[in-house]
Amino acid sequence: MEDRYGHRISYLRVSITDRCNERCRYCLPEEQQEWLPREDVLTYEEILRVIRVGAGLGISKIRVTGGEPLTRRNVLWFFEQLGRIEGIEDIGISTNGTLLARPANEGESLTVADQLRRCGVRTVNVSLDSLDRELYTRTTGRDFLPKAIEGIDAARAAGFDAIKMNSVLMRNQNEHELWDLIDFARERDLLLRFIELMPVSTTEMLTEENFLPIGEAKKLIEFKYGKLEPLPDFRTNGPASYYRLPETGQKIGFIGAMTNLHFCETCNKLRLTCEGKLRPCLGSHLEFDMRDVLRNPKMTDEDVARFFLDVVDRKPEQHEFRDNYQPGRRMIAIGG
Repeated sequence: MEDRYGHRISYLRVSITDRCNERCRYCLPEEQQEWLPREDVLTYEEILRVIRVGAGLGISKIRVTGGEPLTRRNVLWFFEQLGRIEGIEDIGISTNGTLLARPANEGESLTVADQLRRCGVRTVNVSLDSLDRELYTRTTGRDFLPKAIEGIDAARAAGFDAIKMNSVLMRNQNEHELWDLIDFARERDLLLRFIELMPVSTTEMLTEENFLPIGEAKKLIEFKYGKLEPLPDFRTNGPASYYRLPETGQKIGFIGAMTNLHFCETCNKLRLTCEGKLRPCLGSHLEFDMRDVLRNPKMTDEDVARFFLDVVDRKPEQHEFRDNYQPGRRMIAIGG
């Protein structure tokens, strides 16, 4: 699939739930969320159908998100079925990490991370903004830092192809921890990416008091480690720009939706929300209701495929975050 601007679409981010066991300020601030009724959320079978049809159109990478995807009941069964879909070559999960070290089944020694790996999940993205327990609790609304670190270690033991650590930059909160986060990632062989705040929760979050641009973060890092070496040929599936630290050779990435004017040029993704909205862009209010198509017994897989292609044709050239964008709903309702 290719849109009118030359974006080749091969990546679908799939939210399977709007529920989460944390309350991060930039995603679900101050409990300001009414959970979707169960009947409004796509069933696993409906989600798997979307992915099968998408695979026939060129989707080869799936990242499962939430909310916190591991809070959904029978989630390991879903991943087992997902791993069997022909054409899907790369399966990843985005998580806060706090549930990865749980036993996969009661009385078993295998962890959730172990079972995910057995189901074919190749990569894990873990959100971790702070190593300070008090700040972590203040940022996420939960005292789960030990569980998050335990989950990261369980993921390492499970043997995923890559574990990425995503840290959201927040002025007056975690800029003094950038060096500690880098050291933590190096010690555990994690690929660290620093992410700029985006207007995806409330407009009050993205203020000068909170916003820390990636350019400033890079200067803080270079103050200790020396000049960062750009790695223009090193790419992952997302929009991060990567650099190498001198001496250690550690790679770190920066995701700057607000300050990187070329952010959208290589976009290859669509997003499916847990209630069945197909979104061509995170930073746009465009979304199209696929649930009605999926639940209409007269609609065939060919109809679902046409729906896909129509949404791809409407994908905007770039996001609207810099144009006084007003979030229509919380990030947790869209999918991380």
